[in-house]
Amino acid sequence: MKKVLVFGGFGFLGYYLVKELLTRGYNITVADIMEDAELCNLVRYIPCDISNKDEVSKVFKTDTFRIVYNLAGFANLDTALKFPIKTINLNVIGNMYIMEECIKQDVEKFVYASSAYAMSNKGSFYGISKLASEKIIEEYHKKYNLPFIILRYGSVYSERPYNNNYIYNLVKKAVLKKEIKHNGDGNEIREYIHAADAGKLSVDVIESDTFLNLHVILTGIERMKRIEVFQMINEILNNEVNINCDASGYQNHYKFTPYSFEPSVSKKLIANPHIDMGQGLLECVRSVHSNEK
Repeated sequence: MKKVLVFGGFGFLGYYLVKELLTRGYNITVADIMEDAELCNLVRYIPCDISNKDEVSKVFKTDTFRIVYNLAGFANLDTALKFPIKTINLNVIGNMYIMEECIKQDVEKFVYASSAYAMSNKGSFYGISKLASEKIIEEYHKKYNLPFIILRYGSVYSERPYNNNYIYNLVKKAVLKKEIKHNGDGNEIREYIHAADAGKLSVDVIESDTFLNLHVILTGIERMKRIEVFQMINEILNNEVNINCDASGYQNHYKFTPYSFEPSVSKKLIANPHIDMGQGLLECVRSVHSNEK
C-alpha cells in the first residue's frame, strides 16, 4: 500500500485520521512533537517540530512518501491570538518547509488541514495563517506543479480529551462544575462533525482524483445554535447545569457563517452515514466520567 506521511498525526484530528488510514491498510509514518501511547506501536513515529527546517528535512530522508498530510501547527484561535509570531512560524513557514520537501520527492498528493476561518474576516491571526497557507499552496501548484487538496474543517468534536476539543471541554465543565459559560449570546450557528467522520472523509479525498487541486469543506449535516447544544448537554445531565451566555465577550469568532468572502471555490463533503450529535454528546459525557475516576 502507498506510504503516507502525516505531520501532526498524534493531535486531536490527526489521531482519527491515522486510525482511518490504518483501517484501510496504508503504510503510515507520523511526524509530531509528541507521542501517542496507543498509536506509536502501530505506525512509525519520528519526532519533529515543523518550525525547524532541518527536522522536517530529516523526516523526508527516512523514506519516499506518495501522500503527505499536514495537520501540524496551532489549531486553536485563542492560542493563536496570544502567540501571533509563533502562529505564523508554525502554520505558514512550517507548512512551506513541508511543501519544499514534497517537491523534492515528487509526492502524488499534498493534503493541507485548513479551517472554515480561512473564508472569514474573523479568526484573527489563526484565520490569517490558514488563508495565507492556502494561497501559498495554490502558488506552489502553479509554479512547481505540486498536487494538493485543501481541507477546510468546520466544528470538529469527539469524546477524546484535547485542549482544542471545544465540545468535550464544554461537557467536562458541565459534568464536573454543573455550569456552562459562553462568550456570546448562544445564537451562533455551527455545523458540528465528529472527528471520526472527519477522519474518514480526509482519507476518502485521497482515494480518487475527484478532489485533486481543490478546496473541500468538511462539516456536519446538523446546523445547530450553540444554545441548542448547551440545552442538549443540560438535558443529558438531568437539567442540573447552569447556562450563562455573555454576549459582550464574542469578538473573534464568526456568528452564523464563516463566509465573509470566498478566497477560492470549494466543494462541500459530508459524511454519510454520520455520528449523530446527540450520540456524540452522550459519548463525551461517558468519556468525562471515565477519565475523571
